[in-house]
Amino acid sequence: MPQPRPTEPHFQRARSREAKDLREAAILDAARRLARETRVRDVSLTEIASAVGMHKSAMLRYFETREEIFLRLTADEWISWTDELLPLLTEAPESPDGMARELAATLARRGMFCDLLAHTPLNLERNVSIEAVRRFKLVTHAQLDRIVAAMRGALPGLTPQQGVDIIAATTAMAGAFWQIATPGPEVAELYRSDERLGHALFDVEPRLRRMIAAMISGFIGE
Repeated sequence: MPQPRPTEPHFQRARSREAKDLREAAILDAARRLARETRVRDVSLTEIASAVGMHKSAMLRYFETREEIFLRLTADEWISWTDELLPLLTEAPESPDGMARELAATLARRGMFCDLLAHTPLNLERNVSIEAVRRFKLVTHAQLDRIVAAMRGALPGLTPQQGVDIIAATTAMAGAFWQIATPGPEVAELYRSDERLGHALFDVEPRLRRMIAAMISGFIGE
């Protein structure tokens, strides 16, 4: 008797808004988990679909591209970082060093966010729809407004534009520094084996803190 042919799992398409939201959340959670286990650039759409238990073509009903998934994660990380940062800025000493310490520390312990920050202008904003970019920018601008307001509350000498410049530079440096400081295993071993290259392995937080403090001090004239 012929054996029945194996079939792929049947996935019922989410019909309601609630069901669609739950499916999107599952996709985002899977992408987040994979990115934390490896790196953003190493996570493929196929791997995300497999982690969720969906076929890739079915997943594309919820997100048009891999980049759209990670752009959504970046927006979520901006909100999470802001929520963590604001009370710390309120409690920090009213000094450039105090503010720099909190900005650097909260970013340095968010490796995936730093990874996403580096990829956002390079590719995450490029292979998505204009509407996806618009939604992302509205989220990040709202968080930026919250952070700058808290910074100016702690250091009234900062102007709004200076606050924006500090956060723009801080997030750009955090993304770049994290990429430099976390090379692949073979490159890391090369750096460790040659004293002339050892400077390439560094801790992100203290370097970021020094540069942020210098920038803030320059702005407020300390």
